[in-house]
Amino acid sequence: MAISRAQLLKELLPGLNALFGLEYAQYGEEHKEIYETETSERSFEEETKLSGFSAAPVKNEGSAIAYDNAQEAFTARYNHETIALGFSLTEEAIEDNLYDSLSARYTKGLARAMAYTKQVKAAAILNNGFSGSYVGGDGVALFSASHPLVSGGVNSNIPSTPADLNETSLENSVIQIAAWTDERGLLIASKPSKLVVPPALQFTATRLLETELRVSTADNDINALKNNGSIPGGYTINHYLTDTNAWFLCTDVPNGMKHFIRTPLSNSMDGDFDTGNVRYKSRERYSFGFSDPLGMFGSPGA
Repeated sequence: MAISRAQLLKELLPGLNALFGLEYAQYGEEHKEIYETETSERSFEEETKLSGFSAAPVKNEGSAIAYDNAQEAFTARYNHETIALGFSLTEEAIEDNLYDSLSARYTKGLARAMAYTKQVKAAAILNNGFSGSYVGGDGVALFSASHPLVSGGVNSNIPSTPADLNETSLENSVIQIAAWTDERGLLIASKPSKLVVPPALQFTATRLLETELRVSTADNDINALKNNGSIPGGYTINHYLTDTNAWFLCTDVPNGMKHFIRTPLSNSMDGDFDTGNVRYKSRERYSFGFSDPLGMFGSPGA
């Protein structure tokens, strides 16, 4: 439905001093702190995890060498979504000089809505990451204690007991990440790289990562997390996380969180011959997801 003069009556009256409500400040592209971005030229993308070889056995004198098999472990699929939004102005509204005053403002409003939608969709991967209704290529949730391995074992990227963000839980997560293995049970030397928190945990994160001494203790001990450089990327706030207690760690495991851009954001306009209305449209196509779940560690909080 086109925006008509009846909906913009005040803009037609003399004495109007200001129009407001479309130019609020907005948070930046916070998804870039979590996702690796790639371009896509396909209707969807797939990424397959490969299994390497197990540890080499001892070859006894005179016996044959052992041969091992490599195989595919699982495949992650990214289905791109088209995100689009538009508005139109009636011919009469344009004739009554509403075009110049409103087109630029509503175009900015479109850009803000599109940017907001992208951040919500990016954060949804983490917000839904503990739910069995949203599984990855290995058949379990992003954050799970039972990511299956070809060797028959499992990797866990959640705490053994759900825990709030504190010194103990953060230290335990660093230790747990260091124990991850590949599909055949070989250690992969994984490390955390960045802490991701909702706004409610920003002050806790500052105390844990940026103070010289331990927090919440009378002991004069050093802050081991900071001294060891355990989380070199520090922390980042994501304002689109819905759980105020959940916290996450990005790791250095490659091909973890992925953002594919199929079609970049574009804006267009045209005139409708029958009505004389002018239509504006913003459109982009992309997908968010994860290939290797070990790219992230997460805790839902206690």
